Amino acid sequence: MYPLHLAARHGPIVLIAGLAAGLLLPGLAEPMRPLLPPLVVLLLFSTILRMDPGAIPGSRSDLREVALTVVGLQFVVPMIVLAIGFAGGWTGTPVILALLIMAAAPSISGSPNMCMMMGFSPEHAMRLMVIGTAALPLTVLPVFWLMPELGDIQSVLFAGLRLLLTIGIAALAAITVRRTLLRSPSKSTLLNLEGLATITLAVFVIGLMPSVSATALGNPQRAIFWIVFACLVNFGAQIAVFRLMRNKWSATKSVAVSLIAGNRNIAIFFVALSSEVTTPVMAFIGAYQIPMYLTPILMRRMYQIEAPLRDTQD
Repeated sequence: MYPLHLAARHGPIVLIAGLAAGLLLPGLAEPMRPLLPPLVVLLLFSTILRMDPGAIPGSRSDLREVALTVVGLQFVVPMIVLAIGFAGGWTGTPVILALLIMAAAPSISGSPNMCMMMGFSPEHAMRLMVIGTAALPLTVLPVFWLMPELGDIQSVLFAGLRLLLTIGIAALAAITVRRTLLRSPSKSTLLNLEGLATITLAVFVIGLMPSVSATALGNPQRAIFWIVFACLVNFGAQIAVFRLMRNKWSATKSVAVSLIAGNRNIAIFFVALSSEVTTPVMAFIGAYQIPMYLTPILMRRMYQIEAPLRDTQD
């Protein structure tokens, strides 16, 4: 069997292997960092190439639901976190800062691919990722206005625009190839593309994990705290949103929204935040990758068993 086919068929295991390599071999991170932006493009391209181009935009009602979902995830939730922080006087604490950064961020670039790993269509996750990234300049403004100590909002907006352009270019290229050179891809070709996206995700995480390894060596208790906290926040958000939405939306939509509720592109903010803000939560950035990359294997059973119940009723 081809290596890419093996990677596609055992996607969650491949992701765990990448996670383990990032934790155990932190020396690999430095040469990996220059490759991270091209890997994002490759991931988006290979994921979109597997989709039916006609199904990506969705209907008007789909887009309306996506817009409302983005407002809920990227605006309402951060406002709730801020309200709790102000009420308790905890706005400057690392925990509130970590929660706030996570809640204000858009979807991770790999969310469509993770949906496919768990057996669900990726189109709704792709819409949430694109519209969430496009809406970031609007949804993040109140957060930075209420918390000016976070840093320079212009840098965040620039990072969001750059990511949006990257998504747009990768999507346009993939759709062009799909409509011209790959109109009727074979099952083997689709497996190759899925395997390529899986390997790309696994390699990507290696460059993000050194902060956890460094913290674990210097302060094991602190590392354990951030790993447990990241898992509780990520998996807790997924479970809570899924329980709320599974009887209201189809399986594809409820899984996509739930997955993205817990898995956000927090790295987008760290091009702008000052070192005074990022230093206390750097361990959280690396720790957050652990539940993210464990999602396909730990959450798949819940999604596959419970999500189809709604589809059978529709």
